[in-house]
Amino acid sequence: MQGNLNEIDICSILQLIELGQRTGQLWVEAYSSHHNNKLGGDGANIYRSKQQSWFVFFLNGQIIYCQEGESSLSRISDYLRHYRVEMRLTDKQIATLPPTDAPEYAYLWALLERNIINPKIAGSIIYGLVHETLFDLLSLRQGNFIFHQSGALAPQLNTYEIAPLVTKITKQLQQWKQLYPHIQSPEQLPVLSDKVQLQSSLPEATVNKLQHWADGKTSLRQLARHLNRDILTVAKAIYPYVQQSWLQLVYSETNHPDTHTHSWELKEKPMGRIVCIDDAIAIGETINSILQPQGYEAIALTNPLEALSLVFQLKPDLILCDIAMSELEGYEVCAMLRHSTAFRLTPIIMLTGKDGFMDRVKARMVGATDYLTKPFTETELLMLVEKYINNQ
Repeated sequence: MQGNLNEIDICSILQLIELGQRTGQLWVEAYSSHHNNKLGGDGANIYRSKQQSWFVFFLNGQIIYCQEGESSLSRISDYLRHYRVEMRLTDKQIATLPPTDAPEYAYLWALLERNIINPKIAGSIIYGLVHETLFDLLSLRQGNFIFHQSGALAPQLNTYEIAPLVTKITKQLQQWKQLYPHIQSPEQLPVLSDKVQLQSSLPEATVNKLQHWADGKTSLRQLARHLNRDILTVAKAIYPYVQQSWLQLVYSETNHPDTHTHSWELKEKPMGRIVCIDDAIAIGETINSILQPQGYEAIALTNPLEALSLVFQLKPDLILCDIAMSELEGYEVCAMLRHSTAFRLTPIIMLTGKDGFMDRVKARMVGATDYLTKPFTETELLMLVEKYINNQ
């Protein structure tokens, strides 16, 4: 069984494996824009998306283990920190572990066999890793997959029924989307942005905890592991502080010390100018934070009436336009722009909070090139932008 996630989603794939009581492993590959490689020999900081993959191991239609494609054992180290397990295997001991598709799993079993951890801790770590991997996989909308029937990963400590896990994580993902755009990704790093306001509004103990974790080096995902909590619980806990702008969430690429050195080069040679017309300020800021590090020039316009005249001056390579705006509907904006020869061929992508068939039809009728459903992921936005900018 193999295919594309545009044709069948992860939830359906897992259900088929469960119904067929299959034993083997599922491999999934997608593009992640949060793990970027720094490229470019001219000194400019240009970032590109990197392929990311995951493995899910099954026994008779139940999950044994989940792993990210690139195993560095850092995930397990984060969990061991929570349990205050200081002892680790030496490089020599790691080298003697049997070759396997799941090196993390082999490492955990080696810790278990040497009594460095007990079965309860091992089981808790495995559950945490399974949960966080499925959280990422069930969020995917694009990518490729292959299910290969084979012998089961051995030995087995625990197995997990698919249906209850998928139901639980799907509900969490629905709640996660409600935190958008203030919180966008488990890979974001919390940073204190208004310590004075925090100290005047919160107990000292709470401020000290926030100060300890919001160091700009620890991601929300790592924080969840350190605290042995699921990512949604951690995100909800810090959400009020992010809303108040007392905490900021950044991506790791923004912390490169030399990103400002050549910022003029990006502005002088943008990969494309993108105008976003949306009366929600947060959406414009989010789009700017995603596109600017990739070398695009992003301009947010919050008044649709003013935007109609400004776009003629800005001459964008691509326009993002929200459908539901108070002063003027996005459909009307799109139709007016299409009546002008200047924007007859400019890609116009409609932003919508609905994912209905009629909304897509109406968008096409007024001349929209494509549409993007909110909340969208960073990867979804970048793939659409790159598709139409490159076509031009």
